[in-house]
Amino acid sequence: MKPFLILETGTPIPALRRHGGFGHWIRVAAGLSGRQARSCFVAAGEPLPSAGDYAGVLVTGSGAMVTDRSDWSERSADWLRDAAHAGLPLFGICYGHQLLAHALGGSVGYNPRGREMGTVPVAALADASADPLFGGLGGQFAAHTTHLQSVLAPPPQAAVLARSDRDDCQAFRWGEATWGVQFHPEFSTRMMRGYIQARSDALRDEGTCHRTLLRDVKPAPTARRVLKRFIHAAHQRAHPRSKA
Repeated sequence: MKPFLILETGTPIPALRRHGGFGHWIRVAAGLSGRQARSCFVAAGEPLPSAGDYAGVLVTGSGAMVTDRSDWSERSADWLRDAAHAGLPLFGICYGHQLLAHALGGSVGYNPRGREMGTVPVAALADASADPLFGGLGGQFAAHTTHLQSVLAPPPQAAVLARSDRDDCQAFRWGEATWGVQFHPEFSTRMMRGYIQARSDALRDEGTCHRTLLRDVKPAPTARRVLKRFIHAAHQRAHPRSKA
C-alpha cells in the first residue's frame, strides 16, 4: 500500500521540540505507523518527490508566513497545485491550509481580527453536512488554534466548511479531495498550553490574558477526528478494494 507524505514547512517552538517535529505529531495523531508515512522537510530545501508515489499528502503548520513568498514555499505551492488538479488527496494544517488556498487561487494575509489562539469553538457551515470529513460532526466543536494569518478569500469554487469568531474560513474543501483546516487537529492540550505560554508576552501586548487562555484549554477530539477521516478517505481513494 502507498504511504502518506508529510510536507514539513517548519518546526515547533523550542519548548516542545523534545516531543518531536510537526511531522511526528501529525503522524501519531492520524494513527499512522512509521512505515505508513514519509516526511519531506521542504522548509529546509529538501526536493519534492513524485506525488504519484503516495496515497495522500499532509502539509504541516509553520512559524513562517505564506505572504513572505519564500522560494521553498512557492515551489511547494506549485507542486501542491499540480497534485490537487491531479486528484491526489491533500490535507493542509494552519500554514498548510493557507498554502493550499494560495496555490489554488485564494487570498492569504494577516487576519484583520488579530491573533487567534487557544481552544476555540468552531462552527460547521451548511456545506459541511455532506462533506466526507466534516459530515455528522455536529454544529460546533472545539479546536486548537494559533495563527496570525488566515485565508482571507478561499480558492474559486471551494466550499467553506467551518468558521470561528475570528476566522471566517476555518476549513475548506476544493474539488473532491483537497482540504485545508486553519486549526491544529494534531495538537494535544499540552501542545496548546505550550504555545500559549510561549506567546504570553505578545498576548499581553495585544491585551489578551494568557492565563485565561490557559484556563480554557480543553481536549479537542472532534478536530482530531477530522484528520483521521482524511486518512481513511485518502486510503480508500488509493486502495478502493481495501476494507481497512
